[in-house]
Amino acid sequence: MTAGESGGSVVRRILLGSQLRRLREGRGITREAAGYSIRASESKISRMELGRVSFKARDVEDLLTLYGVADGAERAALLDLAREANVAGWWHSYSDVLPGWFQTYVGLEGAASLIRVYEVQFVHGLLQTEAYAHAVVERGMPGASAAEIDRRVALRLERQKLLVSERAPGFHVVLDEAALRRPYGDRAVMREQLEHLIEISERPNVTLQVMPFSFGGHAGESGAFALLSFPESDLSDVVYLEQLTSALYLDKREEVAQYEKAMERLQRDSPDPDRTRDLLRGLVQLT
Repeated sequence: MTAGESGGSVVRRILLGSQLRRLREGRGITREAAGYSIRASESKISRMELGRVSFKARDVEDLLTLYGVADGAERAALLDLAREANVAGWWHSYSDVLPGWFQTYVGLEGAASLIRVYEVQFVHGLLQTEAYAHAVVERGMPGASAAEIDRRVALRLERQKLLVSERAPGFHVVLDEAALRRPYGDRAVMREQLEHLIEISERPNVTLQVMPFSFGGHAGESGAFALLSFPESDLSDVVYLEQLTSALYLDKREEVAQYEKAMERLQRDSPDPDRTRDLLRGLVQLT
C-alpha cells in the first residue's frame, strides 16, 4: 500500500466526520443527544466529527437513522466511506514510536496533493538524510535507546518515499537560514545534508527556498507551520502546528487564509530556487 493510498483513510475519516456533523446540525440535534443515541459521550461525537477516531458501522447506521437519512443509496455511500476510513495506514506498524497526535498528520501528508511548509529549527523531515535525521532524533530524545532512535529514523525515511512516489505531491518548502547553520551531527553530516538539499531541489515536484538572515524580519515570525491541500474538493486546506507534546490542526477558512498569506510572503521574499541553490553551494564550501 502506498503512502497516498493509506493516507486516504485519514482523509475519508475527516470527510465522513464533516458529513455527519452537517447532517446533525441540519436536524438541530446536539452532540449530547447524538452521543446518547449510540451509547457514547458528547466528546466521542466531537472526535468522530473531527475525524480523530475510527468508525463502527453500527454507530454510523444509528446516527444516520437519528439524522433522518432514509435513502438507501445515501446510507450505503456513507457506510462504504466508514469502511474505507478504517483501513490502517502503513505508519501503524510504527505505533510504538509514533504519538497518536502525529499519526493524523502522517495520514494527511500522505493524502495531500500540495504540501507547503516553513521550517526554522532544522531541515524538514521529508528532506533529511539518514545521518542528519539520526542526529536530530538523538539530540531531541536524550536517554532514548539506540533501538528507539533507529525506529524513529526508519519512520522518517519511510515518510520520504512520498516525494518520489507515482502520486508525489507538490512540495514547496521555505527553510530559514538558521535551520541550515545549526549543526546536527559533525561536519560530514551537515555537508551531506546540504548536498542532498541541492540534489532533491532539482526534482520537478519540489520547490526549495531559503529565507536568508540578510533579509531581516519576515512573515514567518510565528514559527514553523505546514499547509496541506487535498485533491478532494470538499476537503478544506489544513494548517498543522506542532508543539512539544501535541499538535494543532486548523481548518477554519479565515485562519488558514492568514497562514496562506504568510506563506505567499515567505515565498515572495525568499531567493528563488536557483539563487537558493547558489546559497546552499556557498554553505557547502564553508562546511
